[in-house]
Amino acid sequence: MHKVLVAGGAGFIGANLCERLLQENCIVYCIDNLITGDRANVDLLKSYKEFSFIEHDITRPFSLADFHIESVDAIYHLASPASPNKNSQYSYMNYPIETLLVNSFGSHVLLTIAKEHHAAFLYASSSEVYGDPTVSPQKEDYTGNVSSVSVRSVYDEGKRFGEAITMAYVRKHNVDARIVRIFNTYGPRMRSDDGRVISNLISQALQGKPLTIFGSGKQTRSFCYVSDLVGGLVLALEKDMTKGSVVNVGNPDERTIGELAILIKNMTKSKSDIVYEALPEDDPKTRKPDIAKAKKLLDWEPSITLEEGLQKTIEYFKNR
Repeated sequence: MHKVLVAGGAGFIGANLCERLLQENCIVYCIDNLITGDRANVDLLKSYKEFSFIEHDITRPFSLADFHIESVDAIYHLASPASPNKNSQYSYMNYPIETLLVNSFGSHVLLTIAKEHHAAFLYASSSEVYGDPTVSPQKEDYTGNVSSVSVRSVYDEGKRFGEAITMAYVRKHNVDARIVRIFNTYGPRMRSDDGRVISNLISQALQGKPLTIFGSGKQTRSFCYVSDLVGGLVLALEKDMTKGSVVNVGNPDERTIGELAILIKNMTKSKSDIVYEALPEDDPKTRKPDIAKAKKLLDWEPSITLEEGLQKTIEYFKNR
């Protein structure tokens, strides 16, 4: 039975990953400081006898022994605020120092544990490392168009540092580590007020509020349903040939934000108007992953269409 540590396991993607691992009969240790994670996610997972929750900030050095854990076979590092919307209390813009530290020193702490226990390690990076890309779709060898001093840089540069230190541990200490660049993801366990575009639009539509689009709505994103994404994460860690690799995991089905808003409005049968507000600073114009590498290395590609995933997500929000 595999023993797995999931940092950031109380978050949206982290909780879905924890549940997937528990369903595969893993022993799961979830560690989270709950600044953006959701305690409700932890409470739901406590029904599994092989689940343990540790409330701790990984930027404070610790050992597994501190929490009476003998060893782990694998570590997933998903700990980080991730919402770019400054109006959300869960936005990394409200936790700029914490975001930088969890992706830098927090990564160092977890990689040290991986080295000590010979555990496989996965660093959950982000498509944000590509910045506002000048090429589309984005391949793993594209080095990005980024600013180290913009309002989004605390997240972008934090993720870039996390990637760098992960590769340093691979090269210097031969740690069995890999990097997955996650593209926009949605689905159950999203917070309705987390500031992400899909949760915003669904919540507004269900409440009869105006649907907010920032900018012209012509900017594009590619949305991956969370169960597809989690499947990609698990494969990326389990397959031996991914050591030292960087892999995009996301859905290449590219849509404009305007198209997304109309789709959600129609699917919820909302009578809300669509309103336009100023585009935030450094908001990327395009997001579309090239997933050829994931197909080759992982034999993975998403299977759930945007319409199918949105229907599941709308039902989740209705029943909350």
